[in-house]
This record gives sequence, structure tokens and C-alpha cells, in this order.
Amino acid sequence: MESYLLDWANLLLRWLHVITAIAWVGSSFYFVFLDSSLTPPADGKLRAEGATGELWAVHGGGFYHPVKYAVAPPQLPPHLHWFFWESYSTWMSGFALFTVSYLWNAGAYLVDKSLMDWPPAAAVAVALAFLVVFWLLYDAICRIFGTARDALVGLLVLALVCVASWLACHWFAGRAAFLLLGAMLATSMSANVFFVIIPGQKKVVQAIQAGQPVDPIHGQRGKQRSVHNTYFTLPVLFAMLSNHYGFLYTHPRNWLVLILMMLAGAAIRQFFVMRHGWKLGRNRHPGGYAVAGVVLIVATLVWLVPQPTEAARVAAAPADYAAVQRVLEQRCYLCHGAQVQMKNVRLDSPQGLKQHAQAVYQQAVVAKTMPLNNATHITEDERGLIGRWFVAGAKVD
Repeated sequence: MESYLLDWANLLLRWLHVITAIAWVGSSFYFVFLDSSLTPPADGKLRAEGATGELWAVHGGGFYHPVKYAVAPPQLPPHLHWFFWESYSTWMSGFALFTVSYLWNAGAYLVDKSLMDWPPAAAVAVALAFLVVFWLLYDAICRIFGTARDALVGLLVLALVCVASWLACHWFAGRAAFLLLGAMLATSMSANVFFVIIPGQKKVVQAIQAGQPVDPIHGQRGKQRSVHNTYFTLPVLFAMLSNHYGFLYTHPRNWLVLILMMLAGAAIRQFFVMRHGWKLGRNRHPGGYAVAGVVLIVATLVWLVPQPTEAARVAAAPADYAAVQRVLEQRCYLCHGAQVQMKNVRLDSPQGLKQHAQAVYQQAVVAKTMPLNNATHITEDERGLIGRWFVAGAKVD
């Protein structure tokens, strides 16, 4: 019953998380586009009021005319919309999903004893520390170097992400490590909104309401963190999706795979950010960033091409049911045999194996997610044997 309820919690939280993430990422992408596409106001009245940019757009049968005041408008409107619940709800639903999917059963999902043989409670504590410590170090970098040295800040943050990737992939099961890196960056994105962007905007509003001069530093800091958030977005999405693809996180250099793909995502995002300004003649064509991102992805793809195993090279190697049964007995019956049937899957009979043959092939051969964290040390030769048995018809007689 517990497994059934956890599956429902996982499904509903994942659904909620995707919905809120779409809302947050969508609004973030829109405002980055808006900032990059603004032109100086044509109306002298708007310029006199302090407007720094405007945009005319058409969508859904209507015309829109957003106007930006970089520091403060001449007066506040009666209804001011704040963009923060998209961020908070995404983080809360994501953290709840991470708890249900990984922290709840840390001994199985976080801990890989071949890497670190530590108690589940310790693994949970260190995983949570990743979220907090990265934010503190990242925030310190931004505060120490300010908004004037963005390039240096970017390089230091990249170095910090690389160190975190290496540590996570050497301390946690690969699948959990990739997800943890995504959660770490997403936590910093939401913390940027909670601790920097929204408080700064509130101080601006309070100053306007009190008739006091507005300190532009609040807008500068908010803009810096907002830009960081947009570059974090594609790496976070990749990390979140990667747990479905075992060939990524099971690689011996999985930390480098993660870094390369996240860097590719950031480069591609840079292309889209600069593309809007390029169309207005503000900067050179940003196609080099897109090319760099694609080259990184292709290079990683080529690097990860699976090499033929000994079992695949030896044509005479058996691939009948008896051979597969011996592999399953050693590697799979512990969780899918007479004593335990995880996910209601039992493989210790010809009928049971035939029923779940497609799932066995998908999980053990294609995705390589099973055995979980490879706790039973299945070999590539054995995965290849199962694969050839399935492709040959998955016969059990």
C-alpha cells in the first residue's frame, strides 16, 4: 500500500511541478525577450516620464504596448502585478517531489555503496546541504563582485557548478546526482527571487510611496539575478529530464557528461537571449553560441557511443531462456522473485518473464536503470545477452 500511495504522490506532484515550472519558465523567458526587444519610446511624453523602452506586439487577436521604467514610474498604479508565486510554487512542488522520489527511500535511491557507503540519514543531510551551501557560495560571489564584473561572476559560478557536479557524482548514485544538481540550481533560482529580486522591488515601491529617491542598485541586482536565472534554466531542465536516460548518469565520467550538457544548454540559451538584441542591431550575430552548444552536444553524443561488449562480439554466446534465467537469478530475483515483487513485477518464472519482457529490456538494456544503482553488479555482457534474447523473440521455451 505504501508503494502504491507513493506512486500516486509522485504522479500528482510531478504533474503540479511541470505545470508551475511551465508558468515560471514561460514568464522568465518572456521578460528576457521583452528586455532584449525594447526600443526607446517614440512618444516624448513617455520619455519625459522616465520610460526607457517600449514594445509593440500582437497576440491572440489583440495589440499590446508594454513600457519599461528602468528605475521608477512617475507614480504607482493602483494594481501592480508581482511575479513570484510561479517561482515559489515551482520550488515547493519540486522539493516535495524530490522528497517523495529520493529522500523518502534514500538508502535505495541516494546511496550507491560502491561510491559512498554511508547511512541514509547522512546521505539526506549532505544532499540538503548541497542546496543550501551552493546558494550561500553563489550569493557571496554575486555580492562580493557586484553587478559591474558579470564576466568574472559567471566564470566563478561555472567553476562552482563544476565542483558541485564532481562531488555529487562521486558521492551519490548517478541518477540522484544529476537530479540533485538540477535541484541545486533551481533552489538558487528561487532563492534569487525570494532573497534578492522581490525584496529589492519592495524597497523600490516603498521609496516611491514615501516620495523618496529610488536607489538604482536594487534594479541592477535584480536584473543580474534574473539574467542568471535564465541561463540556469536549460541546464536545470536537462538535469531533471536526464534521470530517464541511464546511458548518461551510469557513464564512468558522468560528472563530465553533466557539465558538458549543462554548458551546452547555457550556450544555447545565450543565443536566444542575444538574438533579440541582434535583430535590433545592438550586438553581433550570436550564432556562435548556438553552434558551440550544438558542437558540445554532438561531441558528447559521439563520446558516449556504446562500444560492443564481449557478449555482442562472440556470435556463439548463448541467448536462450536458460542463459537469461541465470543472469536474472543473480541480478534480479532479489527484488523480483518469490520473496519480494517490487512494482508487482515477478521474473522467476517463464510466464512472469514473458509478461514483463518489454519492461526488462527497456529498463535493464536500453535505459540501464535496473538493477537500481546496479546494486547487484550486472555486467554489460549480461545486459547484452538479455538484449539479444529479447530481439530474437524473447522465447521462454
